[in-house]
This record gives sequence, structure tokens and C-alpha cells, in this order.
Amino acid sequence: MVEQVLQLVQLGEKRGAWVSRLSGGQKQRLALACALVGAPDMLFLDEPTTGLDPQSRRSVWDMVEHYRAEGGTVLLTTHYMEEAARLCDRVAIMDRGRIIALDTPDALIASLGAEHVVQFSLLNRDVVLALDRLPGVTSVRRAEDGGYALTVQEVHRAIPALLAEVGRSGAELARLATHHATLEDVFVALTGRTLRDDE
Repeated sequence: MVEQVLQLVQLGEKRGAWVSRLSGGQKQRLALACALVGAPDMLFLDEPTTGLDPQSRRSVWDMVEHYRAEGGTVLLTTHYMEEAARLCDRVAIMDRGRIIALDTPDALIASLGAEHVVQFSLLNRDVVLALDRLPGVTSVRRAEDGGYALTVQEVHRAIPALLAEVGRSGAELARLATHHATLEDVFVALTGRTLRDDE
């Protein structure tokens, strides 16, 4: 069993190494191996990929997915919304110690009422725009950096309308970006705050 777990966490070649000489990613994988060696029915993982490089993070994700595929149950706490979306069947979003939303990742994202987020900022911040009247816009949020985040249903209609509104007001864009809605967008929409590692 020990040999199988070492191979699963890709530490077979390190079986004789001192723990103090392992890299951060290897130590995280070793911690996961220690949890798996007893063949538990349930794993409790608290921030299992904090501080890991992207390759090590994905390696840990693969191991957790393998454990789940074998019938195991995982209770995971994480600040990484991509990690929660990939590894979790159900997600509880907590704010200040209280659960404020609980559902599947897809259902939580769908609760925003749109599939896309348009983020932008203006060079002249004192301009007032009629953003809530733009076609396809379901919500408008002022970002912490002074910009805006629009949740939109049809990005191909919302962006031309936004550009027209900016031009009408005499303002000038400093930044414009779009992305598919994510769990992080859900968190920000529910709490009004961005995620921070110290929360």
C-alpha cells in the first residue's frame, strides 16, 4: 500500500530522502500521501495547494481527482476558486465565518444571471455612465481599483453599447477586458470584496 501511494503522489524516487530536503511541492504531496496511506473514506484538506507552483498545484489536483474517482469523499477548504470549481461537486462560499451560498459550481455561477464579465476603467473617473441601461447588462459593480465590472448576458451586444456610451460621455477607456463568469465573480458579487489570502 505504501509503495502504491508513493507512486500515486509521484514520490517513489524520494522514498529514502529526508523530509527537510524535499521541495515545497514534494512536502505537500507527502502530506497527501500520509493522509491516503490508511485508505480513508474521507479526506479533509485545508488549503492543500497554497504556495505551490502551477505544475505542483495541478499534480495535487490530479491526485485528489484520482482519490475521488476511486470513491473517496473530500472536504476541501481553499481560497483558489479555480481549484474549487475543478475539484468540488458542491461549494459553500463563506464570508466572515458564515455560509452565504451553497450549491454546485455551475449553479453558483449561473446565479449571477449572465455568462460573461466585462471589466473596464476610465482615464477620467468622475464621468457618470448609464451602465445599467446597456443591453444585456444584468448587474453593475464598482471595483476596488475604481473601475467597473459588468455582468452581461450577450457580450457581443454589451461591448459595442459600452463603447458608444463611453464615447457619448466624452470619457476615455484606460482598460477593457472580458472573461467567462467564475466562482470568484460569484464571491465578489455576494460579498462586495475580492479574495485575499488572509481571509
